[in-house]
Amino acid sequence: MGAPLSAWPWENLSKFKALFVICTLDSKRFQFERRGRSTELVLPHPSNICIERFCASAMVFIQQYVVSQQQIQNHKKGGGFQTDRQRMELVCYVLDNFIMLQAFMAVIACYAFPLIGDLPLFNSRGFIYMLVLHMGITEALYYSIHRLFHSEYLFSRYHSLHHASAVPQSFTAGTGTFLEHLILGLIMGIPMLGATWMGGASITMFYAYVLIFDFLRCMGHSNIEVMPSSLFKHIPVLRYLIYTPSGDVVAAPPRVPAPRLLLTLIVENGAATFPLGAFIAKNLLGASSSCLELRNEARVPDFVFLAHVVDVHSSVHVPFVFRAFSSEAFTTRLVVLPTWPFAFIVMLIMWAWAKTFVVSFYMLRGKLHQTWSIPRFGFQYFLPFSRDGINKHIEEAILSADRLGVKVISLAALNKNEALNGGGTLFVQKHPNLRVRVVHGNTLTAAVILNEIPKDVKEVFLTGATSKLGRAIALYLCRRGIRVLMLTLSTERFQAIQKEAPTECQKFLVQVTKYQAAQNCKTWIVGKWITPREQRWAPSGTHFHQFVVPPILELRRDCTYGKLAAMRVPDDVEGLGSCEYTMGRGIVHACHAGGMVHLLEGWDHHEVGAIDVDRIDLVWNCALKHGLRPIDS
Repeated sequence: MGAPLSAWPWENLSKFKALFVICTLDSKRFQFERRGRSTELVLPHPSNICIERFCASAMVFIQQYVVSQQQIQNHKKGGGFQTDRQRMELVCYVLDNFIMLQAFMAVIACYAFPLIGDLPLFNSRGFIYMLVLHMGITEALYYSIHRLFHSEYLFSRYHSLHHASAVPQSFTAGTGTFLEHLILGLIMGIPMLGATWMGGASITMFYAYVLIFDFLRCMGHSNIEVMPSSLFKHIPVLRYLIYTPSGDVVAAPPRVPAPRLLLTLIVENGAATFPLGAFIAKNLLGASSSCLELRNEARVPDFVFLAHVVDVHSSVHVPFVFRAFSSEAFTTRLVVLPTWPFAFIVMLIMWAWAKTFVVSFYMLRGKLHQTWSIPRFGFQYFLPFSRDGINKHIEEAILSADRLGVKVISLAALNKNEALNGGGTLFVQKHPNLRVRVVHGNTLTAAVILNEIPKDVKEVFLTGATSKLGRAIALYLCRRGIRVLMLTLSTERFQAIQKEAPTECQKFLVQVTKYQAAQNCKTWIVGKWITPREQRWAPSGTHFHQFVVPPILELRRDCTYGKLAAMRVPDDVEGLGSCEYTMGRGIVHACHAGGMVHLLEGWDHHEVGAIDVDRIDLVWNCALKHGLRPIDS
């Protein structure tokens, strides 16, 4: 049995909590008889939900914008797959426990204090009263009570829930027990009720206070340093006025003497939203009078995986939009479909004006890895007039990585399209003095596909046969004595590849121009998208290996379909908190893994253009040496 008031009263209602609060707190249903007259209370709960959700969205947007422009993280670990817990945090934050509690407290306040019934829309005096009360009373109380909750008894029974996330996110600010939020609600009520009692309250004041209070608390838990450190150096007094993730009050609340919990106490300023109030309270409690210490540790990434958006629907599969959704492999979900119109509008805005941005990051053996995305969608790569613009975005990202000091940048999917930029060759030739190593990662992609093919296979059917990957796969297989049916209409390109093979192996490369030629071949390697009609030519029992984005439709029940070439990351990866498109947890595309191997091996050459067939086995063995594994292992 838990500690008293640690569980929420409506915890057992599960998904019906929202229905419960809607039915209970609908503003039209709350009428109280006061002094012989009926007063309809316009409760703040519905608007509070909108404000809270807006606050969460705005905070996440700020996180993403700042990181994408400055590549700065305040902490060295990513979010991590704390999925069950963080899904709970996200749900609680948007439409759950503490917002419901605040709504009930608002009902009680409206009933207990008749002055709240009739308020003007705006009153400037109320904001002054509210600010004075917040600075003088609320902040001091918050710090004192927060300090108390860090005592061993209360921390282990109540406050440890708030610190269960090793890396805070903006919505972690709303995670806590019933008792903590009950007290927080009472503390928040002091400035609002005080301003009301002094005759200065207004409707605008109530909503502004709730929004600002929650927004600043979210910013303090956001794991991203929004305010530039130079601002605090030039205007030191701001250290006491602005609450930031890296602002650390010396002699912060005492920690529990438990090593496991000590590791989780990462962001703890001790203030609610206003550091000066906590600083005064800290001195009154006899703590150190040292000034605030700013710890803005900018960290330059060692490795960057440069991706792009696949399509409109999957564009919301990112941690700064739906963290719980992005923590699982992407699939089409009905609950996400209503966001399609908004995502489409964002796509148009990104097309007109946007820069490369950071999607996620993680740590591997002390090195920071980031995933960047250029603001382009898959279909745009096939528009002839978009080619120059896309290459400009890729080039700017490479140059930005070079200026930052990134060691390796790996190009994803269509960013290394042969027709677009020659598999990255365009940028290396244009900028021969690049310090950053540009890598397409296709050597490891080829290795993954080749190692999936059973050893006893004698014949394969290959589409996309003259592409960069198709060429390497064909040349490698023919050296093993495997007959390769290469689907291509270009005899010239086929013969060029055939001449690269050893003379005794050239006979294993066979040009075909129709899918009918593979009606007796049960091993298909798909490098170019094929239609359902074309799939019908495959015999029953065929296995489709593939390296095409997006993956082909899995329509044949009598056949099996492989996933896109991918590998499991090493076990010592820290903070990999989101899934890469259709990949499962802890799995990355092979070209992403290829860039990781390039960094871990310390290779100083660019991996662009044609794949060096002689290096396929070398790269594969290096990947295994560094702890990367096939996804079926």
